[in-house]
Amino acid sequence: MSKTINILFCLSLFAAACSKMDDYKSKYIQGGAITYAGKMDSVKIFSGRNRVKVSGLFTSDPNIVKYRVFWNSRQDSVEVAVTRTTGVDTASLIIPKLTEGVQSFEIRTYDKMGNSSVPVYVSASVFGDLYQSSLVNRGVADASYQSADGSALITWADVNSDAGVQAMELDYSDTGGVAHDTVVASVLTNETTSLPAYMLGTAFTYRTAYLPNPTAIDTFYVAYQSHSVKADVTKLYLSNAGPNFTGTYGSGDNRFGTLSAPWITNAGGTNKGTAGAMYGGYEHAPWQSQGALTWESWNNTPVVDGKIYQATSSPLPAGNYTVSFSYYSEIQQNSSMYCIVAAGATGIPSLAGLATALASAALYNGAKVGTTSPNLSETKTVSFTLSSPQVVSIGFLGNLVGNGNPGCYVTISSIQLIQN
Repeated sequence: MSKTINILFCLSLFAAACSKMDDYKSKYIQGGAITYAGKMDSVKIFSGRNRVKVSGLFTSDPNIVKYRVFWNSRQDSVEVAVTRTTGVDTASLIIPKLTEGVQSFEIRTYDKMGNSSVPVYVSASVFGDLYQSSLVNRGVADASYQSADGSALITWADVNSDAGVQAMELDYSDTGGVAHDTVVASVLTNETTSLPAYMLGTAFTYRTAYLPNPTAIDTFYVAYQSHSVKADVTKLYLSNAGPNFTGTYGSGDNRFGTLSAPWITNAGGTNKGTAGAMYGGYEHAPWQSQGALTWESWNNTPVVDGKIYQATSSPLPAGNYTVSFSYYSEIQQNSSMYCIVAAGATGIPSLAGLATALASAALYNGAKVGTTSPNLSETKTVSFTLSSPQVVSIGFLGNLVGNGNPGCYVTISSIQLIQN
């Protein structure tokens, strides 16, 4: 009797369990078991400029007829029809007009019965104006003219591997005036580029190409910028600038004279000779191997507001320049001499107006020359910048007293105009 009761109790428990399972099926799987479409395989997503590219494969389910990509918390989506073949088919989709930043995407496929696949989730960085604004052109460590072969050699600043620099695009003109454009693949360190037959005195322009990450579908470019090539452009714009200045001896003198054109020497700079036959500013003594730009005030022959200058033969292009000159001198404390670069072809200012000129746009720069130490040799420079093409006058300005012997002297052996 007890065994029968136990069996009946177990059967009642089983019936109750079956009833609950039936209730679950009725509630959660009405209409039968859930069927899923095959999901997209090998899904990849690629960053771009305010867009992404989605790619994937259809491998297992021949009944897939479309897929849908959701983003922006499922507020936005796009649907793409699929035509399946007997093999592996590919999906490729560009999603445009995305907001810059990290974006998340949900991908589902659908079969012809309307069944959806399980979701595939991917995310990618979207790049735009904010990223673009952070980019700068790759630095140029040096750009110099190579006189040996007439090329311009560019040495690029090193970059980090994660900077994304892909290439530099350059435009320049050769000696025949032919324009060239070239693309230089980026190397992280110790990269140089040679531009053959480079037209001296011109600048090249370049821009840098960036990929925000290695698989990005869009390249970002920095705006073109101009860069000068450091070069000695003296022969392009100045004449008779040494070494071995040329000039004509004064009457009856075999040492001092006046510099040849295009140098202009004012009356204050001609401190030798006699009334009506004055000369000065040039020296080529028998014991010297070459001529020099010289002022000497021994034997009571002072230089009073003396000027020696020449204008560039044509406008200098916009850019940075340096006038460099080598000299030796001995200048007394109550004397002075300056190297001057002034705007225009009309010359350099007088000493009385020098302070005013230095403070004005009419004078680009000036440097005091000389020392009280005798026979001290050195090189000095005067730097200036042109914002637009401009003719400039380059020269020397001074007052040198002639109090007996010794007086003062400045001897300049050569002048160079360097475009930086």
